[in-house]
Amino acid sequence: MISKEFLKAGHAPTLLSAFLYFDLSFMVWVVLGALSVQIAGDLGLSPAEKGMMVAVPILSGALLRLVNGFLVDYIGPKKTGIIGQVIVIAGLLLAWAFHIETYGAVIALGVVLGVAGASFAVALPLASRWYPPKYQGIALGIAGAGNSGTVFASLFAPSLAKAFGWQAVFGMAAIPLILVLAFYIWQAKDSPEQPPAKTTAQYVSILKEADAWWFMLFYGVTFGGFVGLSSSLNIYFNSEYGLSPVIAGFFTAACVFAGSMLRPVGGTIADRIGGIRTLSIMYSIAAAALVLLSFKMPSVYGTLFILLIAMGSLGMGNGAVFQLVPQRFRSEMGVMTGLVGMFGGVGGFYLAASLGFAKQATGSYQPGLIGFALLALVALGGLTFIKKKWRTTWGALSANQVKI
Repeated sequence: MISKEFLKAGHAPTLLSAFLYFDLSFMVWVVLGALSVQIAGDLGLSPAEKGMMVAVPILSGALLRLVNGFLVDYIGPKKTGIIGQVIVIAGLLLAWAFHIETYGAVIALGVVLGVAGASFAVALPLASRWYPPKYQGIALGIAGAGNSGTVFASLFAPSLAKAFGWQAVFGMAAIPLILVLAFYIWQAKDSPEQPPAKTTAQYVSILKEADAWWFMLFYGVTFGGFVGLSSSLNIYFNSEYGLSPVIAGFFTAACVFAGSMLRPVGGTIADRIGGIRTLSIMYSIAAAALVLLSFKMPSVYGTLFILLIAMGSLGMGNGAVFQLVPQRFRSEMGVMTGLVGMFGGVGGFYLAASLGFAKQATGSYQPGLIGFALLALVALGGLTFIKKKWRTTWGALSANQVKI
């Protein structure tokens, strides 16, 4: 998949820096979800409170992505990334030093961890601006595969919490972040082809573009589904199948791994057969899997199989969306990454919160799962409606370079 031409086309150290920064940021972004069973047990949280606990970092990250989109275009991706990493590290160290003892304190930490989720709006432009249009799918797929950090949270956080207490995990998580920050400062470089900073009016004008809203919807479903499930599955496996926090973390890690590792595959497939066709397939698969999941499987392994399909299709959909975005909004990549990423987070917040409220109100996760499946079908319908216009307008301009 990675050719010699691709390696020569951009700046590999920056691509690696973007991946590592994104990876570790995502690890801590969802750490409350990974620790949710143990935190909820100690603090006596209700299903709705558990849902909000894992949803707040997602919403905070969503809103802050827009802020990062502005900063990327004004001060550059590298400086923006450094600022974000310092804030997250400081927040984790303070939580470890002073301890989290109330639901309100958990929510406050969740807001700070949202800064880590906003790394999306930095890592992708940092990598994207180094590569020509024909390599956008694979370049952004590699940088975007940093969402695999959610695997580490699910895999290690519950076990570390069992051994040392969940409060200690916050301090431990700061250690790799500090190491990655040092590497990032050393190796990452802003592309020499930085677009000029835009006025506020120019940013607002992007919202007048119908295509921008379509991309926000599309990513709200693919990434929203991925991160919403990533944050909620520990609770789901524990409450529905009685799995211990550690075993639930292993199951969640498997699902997240599928979605993360298939993201660059989705970008590569989109480069070859077109982002529109790839997205259409992925929405269909994800919607079917979520509906099937809503009818609780008698076996946890059957549920795991369905979730692997759902997360894999959502992950590939993430890669396909960002194969398309740079073709339409290359000179506005910073703010578009912020806008699209923000709606991805909003989608994740909606899914995680709706699952918690559905469980408390009805005793079942089914309403939340079916609701999100319907949203995927809405996105599929919108994509079907808009694809002809895209292929005959801006898609035609890049027909000789890359498929849409």
